[in-house]
Amino acid sequence: MPIYAGFDGAPLHYDESRQGQSRDVPPLIVLAGGAARHPSYLGDLAGLGSRYPLVVPHLRGVGRSPEPSVAEVGSFWRQAEDLERLRDHLGLDRVLLVGHSAGTRLAIAYAAQFPHGLAGMVLITPPAGYLVDTPSDTVELIARRRGEPAFDAAVAASEAGPDLSNDNLFNAWQQRAAPMGYAAWGPAQQAHAMVGRWSLPAVKAYFSVEPPDDIAARVGTLAAPVLVIAGADDCLTGLAPVKALATRFPAGRVEVIDQCGHYPWLEQPGAFRQAIDGFLDKRESAETDQRLNS
Repeated sequence: MPIYAGFDGAPLHYDESRQGQSRDVPPLIVLAGGAARHPSYLGDLAGLGSRYPLVVPHLRGVGRSPEPSVAEVGSFWRQAEDLERLRDHLGLDRVLLVGHSAGTRLAIAYAAQFPHGLAGMVLITPPAGYLVDTPSDTVELIARRRGEPAFDAAVAASEAGPDLSNDNLFNAWQQRAAPMGYAAWGPAQQAHAMVGRWSLPAVKAYFSVEPPDDIAARVGTLAAPVLVIAGADDCLTGLAPVKALATRFPAGRVEVIDQCGHYPWLEQPGAFRQAIDGFLDKRESAETDQRLNS
């Protein structure tokens, strides 16, 4: 497994998947959510790895990357500095970031601190409440699903809150609450929910530093294109705030995927790929035009 040095010199690991692509094809850097969930739950993002090489960092305290020496080093705000080191390690002038859920916090933190290094960004079912004032509509989305026994039990577990005593109890709570993350609770969703363990110490570290008050203003000046992908039935992030988030970016747009919860590549892989491929096609075309006209 490849290793690079984080901003403090820590040896940080990442997975790299190339399916026959030339070394000239720039990778997508994919940031897992959770927070602090092992990135194995991402799979190959509905075959996205067949188009682009995928570089998937093991964030601090997750997988094979060591726990941070102090909590703030493992915060999403500080780990943006690790991404900048990874960009340099990979020899890239700019990076294409794909973040899911809490991983979008890290992607946005990078964009806010290192806008010169960002070529484009895809934010999949991002939490948006810290960047927009649009009220959450999760109550309405949850009400539509009431009456499904597994879903109702998951809502009860979510409302009771996690057990933070140790890793095992925290992961057990995640499993009880898992049905809330899907538009349906069939065999594929149940199997997916079992993939990718959370690291409780890394979760705590991830949220140990608040982003600066001007973060919304910073992202409001980004020139890079941004795609926000929302699940129409995402009871974790809601829909309205996620749609509003896309308007924060000068070159932002949103794609809403129907019959879809928090994991669109699993529940609606065709629609997910159509959204992300269209975004990447447009970005590549714009870059080609820019080179030809320069």
